[in-house]
Amino acid sequence: MQEAIAKRYVKALVKSFDSKELENISQDLRQIASAFGVRKFYDIVNSIDLSVNEKEKFLLSLTKESSPKFQNFLKLLVSHNRVLEIPAISKELQKAIALEKGEFEGEIISNFDIDNKEVKQLEKQISKKLGKKIKLQPKKSDYPGLKIEVDDLGVELGLSTKRVQEQLAEHILKAL
Repeated sequence: MQEAIAKRYVKALVKSFDSKELENISQDLRQIASAFGVRKFYDIVNSIDLSVNEKEKFLLSLTKESSPKFQNFLKLLVSHNRVLEIPAISKELQKAIALEKGEFEGEIISNFDIDNKEVKQLEKQISKKLGKKIKLQPKKSDYPGLKIEVDDLGVELGLSTKRVQEQLAEHILKAL
């Protein structure tokens, strides 16, 4: 439900703003969305004790100089009680901007460290293969191998060390 609401707002934003303005709005929304991780912030914006104007001023205080159009957008969200949708709207707007630019972000998930040189090489190879500009962020986890995920494109590439060992053992057994 939240994603559907966010998509409607993003669709309206994309129709109403040019690409430069969308970049600025996305940056402002990301700043506000990052604050939702703090419990006290969440309590403040969800409080019934604050008026609409106070919530608007509070949210605008978290952004750098914002345009009057963005201020009106925030006022719209506050007046329609959609402040809690800001993180989802921010995420959807980032996806829309990436789609427009042909640039996408993904993750390299592994149980070992990957240096920047290897990350750049993987970005280059995957970008070439997919025909899109891909930016990858390494993420360490307990995944036994290497997995690359680009959610916006629905791409997941994986190389599990366990799977390679199984295939190698199978190949050796067939050779005997």
